[in-house]
Amino acid sequence: MTWLIAGGAGYIGAHVVRSMAAAGERAVVLDDLSTGVARRLPADVPLVRGSVADRALVDRALAEHEVTGVVHLAAKKQVGESVEQPLRYYRENVAGLTTLLEAVVAAGVRAFLFSSSAAVYGNPDTGLITERTPAEPINPYGETKLAGEWLVRSAGRAHGLATACLRYFNVAGAAEPALCDTGVFNIVPMFFDRITRGEAPRIFGADYPTPDGTCVRDYIHVADLAEAHVVVARALAERGGGDLTVNIGRGEGVSVREMAAVVAEVTGDATEPVVEARRPGDSPKAVASVGLIASELGWTASRGVREMVRSAWEGWCSQHPPTPVG
Repeated sequence: MTWLIAGGAGYIGAHVVRSMAAAGERAVVLDDLSTGVARRLPADVPLVRGSVADRALVDRALAEHEVTGVVHLAAKKQVGESVEQPLRYYRENVAGLTTLLEAVVAAGVRAFLFSSSAAVYGNPDTGLITERTPAEPINPYGETKLAGEWLVRSAGRAHGLATACLRYFNVAGAAEPALCDTGVFNIVPMFFDRITRGEAPRIFGADYPTPDGTCVRDYIHVADLAEAHVVVARALAERGGGDLTVNIGRGEGVSVREMAAVVAEVTGDATEPVVEARRPGDSPKAVASVGLIASELGWTASRGVREMVRSAWEGWCSQHPPTPVG
């Protein structure tokens, strides 16, 4: 198989590319480098610079590299930004996916793996979120991911594609320092950014209906997530059609305050976090039921929260060396 990894120079995408290569799968990356970083990619992995919305470019990439499967990770993903800019999110996340799928069908590609999100569930009143939990997103980002799932499944049924939708929960960590998350959008790098600037970490909202008042999330190491992609991609390659929709998480909840405590332990900075107003679109709790992918494909996450934070901190420090004094 030759896999086109759309968004493969991004934080998650680069880990997927490395895991694919380690497993002996051939990969080519399509990325506009708006948030991706070319140096994350192995030297022998081709990079096609451009957008999934550029149909002519996608057509050429699929043909020239004889692509037989696609992993689609290219999308806008900030909840708050999606509330402020819903039109942009629908244009890039849904219209871009439509163009990519049109090219995939025209090229005769037979397998399509879609990067979805736990945001499709919204704010369910349940303990663990299963794949049968009603999908009722509460922000435009989650809406675009759910619409993307509908589109992927519909295209799969109509054109005989084997499809998978992976509903990621919260991703953290780094397989190696060079692949760390360089953005300051997710909770762990947001904490690191404040600490390295000598400022207190921020907690957005401490009045949620959770044990300590802060949001509870299921965190998964990005290396585990990347390995799950390889397992699912190989399963798709063996199937003649059908869809697999699964949660990707650890099945354990960690509150923002608990994560702040782990960050303090790893970094050695015990500055007390400051509490600020809630962010728009955040749900109180999202913890995965992870039994389906275990039973279907025999895969489970193996890395814990401290390993995530420790590896992320090593990567952060490699990208943000301390300023010399004197």
